Amino acid sequence: MYNPFLSSLMLAIESQRVIELRLVRLAWGGREGLAEAQSMIAEKVDAAAEAMATLMFGGSPETVIARYREHVAANTKRLSI
Repeated sequence: MYNPFLSSLMLAIESQRVIELRLVRLAWGGREGLAEAQSMIAEKVDAAAEAMATLMFGGSPETVIARYREHVAANTKRLSI
C-alpha cells in the first residue's frame, strides 16, 4: 500500500543530504562551486518541467515523488565522490 506521507517524508530527509553536500561544494567556491551552482539550477528547472509533464499526461503524484527521489539519490551519489 502506498503511503504518500511516508514517501514525501523520505524525500525531504534524503534531500537534506544533497543540500549539505551542495553547500559544502558551493562554499569551497572556484570552478567546481560555480559548476555546481549552474548544474543545481538547471537540474531544478528540468525536474520541475518533468514533474509538470508527468502530471499533465495523467501521471500520479506518487510517480512524481518517486522520480524526484531517483534524482536525489543520483545527486547524493555524484556529490559523495
